[in-house]
Amino acid sequence: AIDEREATAAIPPRKDAKIWFHGNRKGPAHPRDENLRRIRKVDRSAWKEEVNYHRRSLSETGMYRLKTVFTGEVCARKIAAQTTELMIECKALNRMTQLGMPDCYRVAA
Repeated sequence: AIDEREATAAIPPRKDAKIWFHGNRKGPAHPRDENLRRIRKVDRSAWKEEVNYHRRSLSETGMYRLKTVFTGEVCARKIAAQTTELMIECKALNRMTQLGMPDCYRVAA
């Protein structure tokens, strides 16, 4: 799917990952191996900045909030009504976010 969209794989490998295919093979380099090589060259946090990994994290956080605040289920039966329902939920969540997140304070014991 990534190749079909001509995109770059931004999937971070595990911290203990090993390179699958070393440079002495004739086929194209595996994207996972390229990610590992780049992570070893610069560190993991710099690699995440290079591939805009923070955008994925932000979108996952947004979906978590949407599913937590609202049930995560769609009640409408028809596609047009489902679209409307989800757009209303997104608009409401965006409005709540615009109003601001609550301030948290740690109470000294």
